[in-house]
Amino acid sequence: MQAFHVLVLTGAGISADSGVRTFRDAGGLWEGHRVEDVATPEGWARDPRLVWGFYQQRRLQLRAVEPNPAHRALAAFERALEAANHEFTLITQNVDDLHDRAGSRVLHMHGELQRLRCERCERVFVDTLHLDPGRFVPCHECAHPRLRPHIVWFGEVPFHLDAIAEALTTCTHFLAIGTSGQVWPASGMLVEARSRGAATLVQALEPPANLDPRDRFHPGRASEVVPTMLAGLAGELGLDASSFSAP
Repeated sequence: MQAFHVLVLTGAGISADSGVRTFRDAGGLWEGHRVEDVATPEGWARDPRLVWGFYQQRRLQLRAVEPNPAHRALAAFERALEAANHEFTLITQNVDDLHDRAGSRVLHMHGELQRLRCERCERVFVDTLHLDPGRFVPCHECAHPRLRPHIVWFGEVPFHLDAIAEALTTCTHFLAIGTSGQVWPASGMLVEARSRGAATLVQALEPPANLDPRDRFHPGRASEVVPTMLAGLAGELGLDASSFSAP
């Protein structure tokens, strides 16, 4: 029996259907702030209180959102695929925890809002309790007076690049879900998977920048399109249809 490896990349579109604000408007501002001021190491060095307050508000918002049918369908697909002894890898550009709460194992290439990192000792802590935008959280390990958001800012290197590169060499199917196809290096994954001969499926509201005629494009909202898209792929891969359903 042929072994399949399905590699999935998700972006802001899947979280938007849960009510997660993208924060970046048409003018390039994030909640009225320049990206350079709230999403770069230089912005953090210049005004840490502004940056801290910005991310504390984003962390607080996670309490008001839940995984949607697309998140749950991906988790169900992962279980069905691995039960049939195939491989599944999920990479997300999103910094929320909705995939995790839906039951997926996920590589957060741009970091996680629910984690904080020490600037001195580099320890990473899960923190879901300290959400005061006006109060820094000290390091529990080395007593440094403030932790920073465990987020990959512009100009920093994304996480898990080695694992992602390895997955791209072995995937038989690549799915891009809710991505704009504009942010590097994530935007290059679809191109690389396609060049290596993987079957490529793309979901987005509108055709992303890196879409190619060889890709199977599924337009529409992620919460509405992804469950059906995955059900169709499950049938193609010979998975037990009864085991594939979003809980």
